[in-house]
Amino acid sequence: MRLNRLTIIITFIACLSSCDNGPDSLRLVTPTEPVDRSIAEELSELLNDQAAIHITLTDVPLSEEAALDALMSGAADIALVSNNLPFRNEIATVIPLYPTVLHIGYRGGSSRVSGPDILRDSTIYAGPEGSASRIVFERIAERLNIGPDDFSYVHDIKEMPDIVIVFSPISPERIADIRNLQTDFPNFRLWSIGKVQDIGAGSLVDAAVLLNPHFRPFVIPAGTYGDLTQEPIATIAVDKMLVTRSDLDSTVVYDLINEILRLRPALSAKRPGLFQQLTEDFDTSRSTFIVHAGTKAYLQRSAPTVYERYSGIVEVAVTLIVALASALFASIRIYKMRRKNRIDTFYTKTIALSRSVDDSTEAAKLREIIAEVRSLQNAAFDLLVGEKLAADESFRIFITLSNDVLRQLGDKGPQSSASDI
Repeated sequence: MRLNRLTIIITFIACLSSCDNGPDSLRLVTPTEPVDRSIAEELSELLNDQAAIHITLTDVPLSEEAALDALMSGAADIALVSNNLPFRNEIATVIPLYPTVLHIGYRGGSSRVSGPDILRDSTIYAGPEGSASRIVFERIAERLNIGPDDFSYVHDIKEMPDIVIVFSPISPERIADIRNLQTDFPNFRLWSIGKVQDIGAGSLVDAAVLLNPHFRPFVIPAGTYGDLTQEPIATIAVDKMLVTRSDLDSTVVYDLINEILRLRPALSAKRPGLFQQLTEDFDTSRSTFIVHAGTKAYLQRSAPTVYERYSGIVEVAVTLIVALASALFASIRIYKMRRKNRIDTFYTKTIALSRSVDDSTEAAKLREIIAEVRSLQNAAFDLLVGEKLAADESFRIFITLSNDVLRQLGDKGPQSSASDI
């Protein structure tokens, strides 16, 4: 009976452990753009039962602004948005996934091919409301003093607009889609924002990047879209970011990044050329939003600890301290040795004077030797006062020795008091 109870307890603990270690499930906002939606679906499929994180897509597609609202309300956990949305303190960057490139297309044959005139009285497709394309276009129109009454939006590119403005990743599928536009738009052209060779020399691209640091210059190579790109196209790019609430658990974010990077070969195989910038040391310096604590932990996973970072300095400091201590001890030892050498000189002279006396020594010579011994005592006391001799056992031995010599020489005058030192 006792064995059965123990088995039940162990089984119960194992069940609890398996529940605690199960994969976390995150709700990803379904994007409105078809290409972003398909990438989100592929990511959800790749994160299968063997992954530490599961992703489910929301039922209703939302624009990027609405996706951020869904994160803040708790209706979703992560979202795929462009890096040019307005800053929100409650939103944090998880990882930049892939670049999206600004494509500006127009119908050829029109005399209005530059400046504000190309936008006036035109029908424009700039993606759904709240998309990166729509936001960028509205900023451009505002700077050109073009109001909402000067143009009109179309909600489907098949309505044959005069101008198409979209942020889109360059992938085989998108290349095929844009090439197909030539069938519906025989005179369709891609507009280059200045000349490619002027990038970095104060071109319009440089101005756009200066005013919007989350953008970066981008060149669509010649031949990418067939006849549409007979020459290179100068434009800008912005990263598509995976974002979340800033209070989402850091461990979950860390695991999510780890799983995405683990799936990088599969994502690259499905989308050639799209995820080549997705590396383990990804760059978040251009992020519009704050960087999540879990992302920081992942990027700093190989960073040296405080001890490792300053161990070299500590080692040098310890070495210097040991060297200084050794030098100090050596100096003290040398100083003591010099004092001992001085007192040894007094020993030698006193013993030599004592040995120079015998029974045949004359009284005058004896008085000279006694005077020299007293002179040695006085010199020793002077050095003691001047701290050039230490009042240690060696000094006491010298005084005793010199007093004994004086007694042997028959002089016990006032010097006898020195034996008490």
